[in-house]
Amino acid sequence: MNPILKNVLAVILGILIGSAVNMGLIMISGSIIPPPDGADVTTMEGLKESIHLFQPKHFLFPFLAHALGTLVGAFITALIATNHKLKFALFIGAFFLIGGIVNIFMLPSPTWFIVADLAGAYIPMAWMGWKITQWYQKNK
Repeated sequence: MNPILKNVLAVILGILIGSAVNMGLIMISGSIIPPPDGADVTTMEGLKESIHLFQPKHFLFPFLAHALGTLVGAFITALIATNHKLKFALFIGAFFLIGGIVNIFMLPSPTWFIVADLAGAYIPMAWMGWKITQWYQKNK
């Protein structure tokens, strides 16, 4: 397969699979850690109105969704990419970081969560996804 085409496919699959992991974790989060009483988490407007009711435990799954979605997306991308694997993995991290920044403006969250999410869930996880790919390819 053409290396450029393979790299483009790697990025597309990384974004799609990483997004699926992210959404899957967000969708199951309410069944593991129920939202606060009276919180409507089915719409963005409902979340905005009830975010003040959320305790730190309610931010665990959003952080895990962002971090694991980025990790898996970067891993898949680095695994498939022909060359420049780290650059492509970090591109996935930057892509999801931009999504995280947009999310901050759409859904105000506590400052501690914003800092933890932006600093820990994207670029470090993308780097870790690339690192796991290196380990995987060395040990298979």
